[in-house]
Amino acid sequence: MVHSILTSGSTYWPFKKYFEIYNRSIKDPEGFWSEEARKLEWFKTWDKVLDWNPPYANWFVGGELNASYLCVDRHVKTWRRSKVAIYWEGEPGDTRVLSYSTLYREVNKFASVLLNLGIKKGDRVALYLPMIPELPIAMLACARIGATHTVIFSGFSAQALADRVNDTGARLLVTADAGFRRGKPLALKRIADEALEMAPSVEKMLVVRRANIPVSMKPGRDAWLHEMMEKASLFVNPDPMDSSHPLYILYTSGTTGKPKGIVHGTGGYLTFNHSAYRWVFDIKEESIYWCTADVGWVTGHSSIVYAPLMHGAAIVLYEGAPDYPGIDRWWDIIEEYGVTIFYTSPTAIRMLMRFGEEPIEKHDLSSLELLGSVGEPINPEAWTWYYKHIGKEKCPVVDTWWQTETGGIMISPAPAIECPPLKPGSATFPLPGILADVVDEKGETMPPEERGLLVIKAPWPGMFLGVYGDPKRYVESYWSKFPGIYYTGDYAIRDKDGYYWILGRADEVLKIAGHRIGTAEIEDAVVAHPAVAEAGVVSIPDPVKGEAIVIFAILKEGCSPSPDLKAELKALIRKSIGPVASPEEIHFVSKLPKTRSGKIMRRILKAVATSASIGDLTTLEDESSVEEVKKIYEELKKEV
Repeated sequence: MVHSILTSGSTYWPFKKYFEIYNRSIKDPEGFWSEEARKLEWFKTWDKVLDWNPPYANWFVGGELNASYLCVDRHVKTWRRSKVAIYWEGEPGDTRVLSYSTLYREVNKFASVLLNLGIKKGDRVALYLPMIPELPIAMLACARIGATHTVIFSGFSAQALADRVNDTGARLLVTADAGFRRGKPLALKRIADEALEMAPSVEKMLVVRRANIPVSMKPGRDAWLHEMMEKASLFVNPDPMDSSHPLYILYTSGTTGKPKGIVHGTGGYLTFNHSAYRWVFDIKEESIYWCTADVGWVTGHSSIVYAPLMHGAAIVLYEGAPDYPGIDRWWDIIEEYGVTIFYTSPTAIRMLMRFGEEPIEKHDLSSLELLGSVGEPINPEAWTWYYKHIGKEKCPVVDTWWQTETGGIMISPAPAIECPPLKPGSATFPLPGILADVVDEKGETMPPEERGLLVIKAPWPGMFLGVYGDPKRYVESYWSKFPGIYYTGDYAIRDKDGYYWILGRADEVLKIAGHRIGTAEIEDAVVAHPAVAEAGVVSIPDPVKGEAIVIFAILKEGCSPSPDLKAELKALIRKSIGPVASPEEIHFVSKLPKTRSGKIMRRILKAVATSASIGDLTTLEDESSVEEVKKIYEELKKEV
């Protein structure tokens, strides 16, 4: 394990092992990925490593394997059969422990249920479930028989659920009577019933009994999972899948239009994630791995289910909110299960920062060996707090950059290869096999310290197969700006040492007096103030500048709003970014509108600030956050 990793110097020792592996992966990508793929068990070896017909890539052509086999079967043939696969904790405090042999049995029985319901290879199955063991079990059961699963986040509304089900044409929906969130059962079955009135493709609905609340069961369509499992076979043969067989469809939002159904294959996706998670997390036999993401997002697919289970790791799965019933719930879970690898989002880190260090000091976090960050750029202050107070200055912080479309981690420190000196806020370097670059609008490489667009210039095994049912959108959204090059939609800077700094979405950019400024850049400046825990930045129309900056800030406990504090924040922004970034308005709020995955919904803040239509709120965590912002603007109108 790496110790004393912080550095402030500008000249870094040459970490030769990483560069040796990286350079080999770029010079001979097919040879490199062939070696990596052989670390998995294939039913049939491929005939060709890569068929690249831009913008479409087919990896390990002719090869056959099965994701369910790789995650469970091969482990039960070894001593891991009695090893813990999943430590599950429900929000109310109920727990379950599943060994790999138990997981194997449950996956086989679930696969038998699917077959008994007439589900076959190539069918789509929609999963609308809370964070309970049945979710990864259902995913692996689908993979076992070749049904393509689409996990739909359990915070979505009936309309959002129906839209995604209809897009895939799913024949089966799996849901639960309810899931728990902040002490209350969320009635998922009722929402699913409403959705299926708008989704004619669904023939059957399986229902998991989670909360024991009364539900309405439609005869001929609905069935309880536990009753079906009682009649299921104990073994279903894992069907060999072609390497390019669609493993799953996962929906992601764009800047406009309907959500995009991102399709990931089997062989390339599994190979890439098996390698990336070994490099980044240095997973060992004794590792207890906890990723706090919801399985409804790509982080959950790759970081909770497929990658760690392929490695035979013990994972933690938690159902509820990070601060329920107390603000130390996460620290309690780390202590209880002896978590060694902890992977969470910058938004969650900043939220927990707000409560200070006292809740942390109540718990023994000495089991931690490595910390991870995912989902958005992490500001240096949050990185440093995470490293100091959670990792106790002994755990590397792997700040990972990737997307739904990339399938797995692309840019990150790789401690299992060789950990570079870490810079708070930097994702460091591309992983082996990832040919990244920072370019201008013409596709020309930017010089060090200048912002540009992050692109990937060569195919990688984890790349998605396309946008489900919409090949035109696949090409236009990702490959038309720079033909043959993957356009990520993110801004980045590469510093003089070659480190990558991700600056946020290119579409989350404000144009102030002709200058383009990223929202993440301003938010970083605001949270650098010791009184600020979190911030959201949007713009409003300005007759002179074009756009003016509006800041919504959450203060740390013990700090109070004041005109002096607003002045300090304005001065800090001017110093950090320049006078062009001076905000027009600063508002102090107790909470920001966020999705349940923790992302700030800036469009809602902007809509309220500009008196525009707020639009869809189906993914919103807490509607009171919107009401608070509305009240601020109502009071401002009265003053005017």
